[in-house]
Amino acid sequence: MSDDECPPLCEMETGGDSNGEEEEADEWEVAEEQNDPVRCLFCEQISPTMTVAIRHAKEQHEFDLGEVRRRFHLDEYSYIKMINYIRREKPEPAVFRSGTSAFWTDDKYLKPVENETWLMFDLDELDEILLNGNGAGSGGARENGNDVGDTMTLTTDQYRKLQGIINELTAQLREKENLLQHAASDIEKMKESFRNLLEQQEQKKSKAPEEKIAQIREELKHCVSTVAVEDDQGYFNTYSHFGIHHDMLSDYVRTASYRDAILENGEIFRDKTVLDLGCGTAILSMFAARAGAKDVISVDQSDIIYQAMDIVRRNKIDNIKFVKGRLEDSELPVEKVDIIVSEWMGYFLLFEGMMDSVIYARKQYLKEGGFILPNRCNISLAGYGDLDRHKEFIGFWKDVYGFDMSCMKKEVLREATVEVCKPEHVITNANIIANFDLMEVDVDCPNFSYDFELTVKRDCTLTALVGYFDTFFELPEHVEFSTSPYTKPTHWKQTLFYVEEPIPVREGQQIKGKFVCRRDPKDARSLFITIEYLGKVLKYTLN
Repeated sequence: MSDDECPPLCEMETGGDSNGEEEEADEWEVAEEQNDPVRCLFCEQISPTMTVAIRHAKEQHEFDLGEVRRRFHLDEYSYIKMINYIRREKPEPAVFRSGTSAFWTDDKYLKPVENETWLMFDLDELDEILLNGNGAGSGGARENGNDVGDTMTLTTDQYRKLQGIINELTAQLREKENLLQHAASDIEKMKESFRNLLEQQEQKKSKAPEEKIAQIREELKHCVSTVAVEDDQGYFNTYSHFGIHHDMLSDYVRTASYRDAILENGEIFRDKTVLDLGCGTAILSMFAARAGAKDVISVDQSDIIYQAMDIVRRNKIDNIKFVKGRLEDSELPVEKVDIIVSEWMGYFLLFEGMMDSVIYARKQYLKEGGFILPNRCNISLAGYGDLDRHKEFIGFWKDVYGFDMSCMKKEVLREATVEVCKPEHVITNANIIANFDLMEVDVDCPNFSYDFELTVKRDCTLTALVGYFDTFFELPEHVEFSTSPYTKPTHWKQTLFYVEEPIPVREGQQIKGKFVCRRDPKDARSLFITIEYLGKVLKYTLN
């Protein structure tokens, strides 16, 4: 505070000597009213004035406020924070005699711990107090013949100004605390992730010609890319939850198959650019990096990508670049990639429609001669007979705590169910009803039909048809896995299409029928299934 801003304590010109003397006396009385005792910052010593308290701190605790101000470049706000820090944390005075970086920068120190006299002190007066104090010795500072050290603290205007600042800062702090209660605990982490994303986006090369993009999107007009991102967000939100990633990562058949396909064919990945589509926790990206890939582009629309960034940093992998967004609406930092790796398969292989994104990636980004992992999949169908499970799941509705709810069965039967099937209840051979070469298929591939013929293995009862899929990595070191009931269960399990009433069948009997799969026209990620067999037409949904 400058001399011009600070109201004079004496010799005020008011138009008359007597009035001047009277107002001078009044001004000193105001100062005395504000002259509260001052408790030492480091002990319980009570000083009558701030000047005495500052001198005590220097002489008894080697805490030189002037030196501290210079060392830490204190201004009005950082001084307030420092006083509140001392009152709250009770540090030793010695910590202020070394270093130059303040350790009270947190905004929580703007909030006073108690009614604090030190907060009313104006730092602008410190130089004058120190100067007068050095000249007067232990007798106290004097000004114009008066004992300032024993009487002066703050003028009314100064006090009101400082109190106003404190009130304003306290109100701001309360507002911040209210906002922080609604903020996520990892907000700083997300900020850092966004900064990384922005840096990566700046490195992107120019995008492909608009005509080519328009042509590709026209070819893909009947797939998930036509769904508005905001309408598709519910799908991606399911992958923001950690539980589903635990299920996938702990699925040994799934994860180990991808690991083996990548690491055992490291020569193919060495110095290549790899696209990991739907990267999730980036486990496949890290496998590719370990196999020797030059660059890995990891794309995901769900918020799990922020955890993936942290995972990659924690494992000190520096050649993985992240792009948050749906692939069809994003631009990659490269024009082309050598390899596309993706764990896109859903229940019954085609549920969720993520194969559409793989096809888009192939058309838009895969180099001539590049390849996709996995490169081939198929779907199989077989007869199934488990009377106990049928009674438990379908017969359940006949008597629910003494009430007949059998009207529910029709709707229950319309929903294909996903569960682990026991191999001993598979009662026919299997037919492969669909084959998909990822280098050749188009987005119409979920719309297929197949005339099946299943041979019954023994006299028994048919309760459902069961569907499952097999996946192939056709590389020099061949890897494949199956979701068949005869193999180790995976998180995909199997898909069951129940009949309403069990049907007796005999050994050698041929069960002939037609299986029709169609994409749901109202939901590109869901499926309609129609199965005609044994004189029945049964309709199912997978959504």
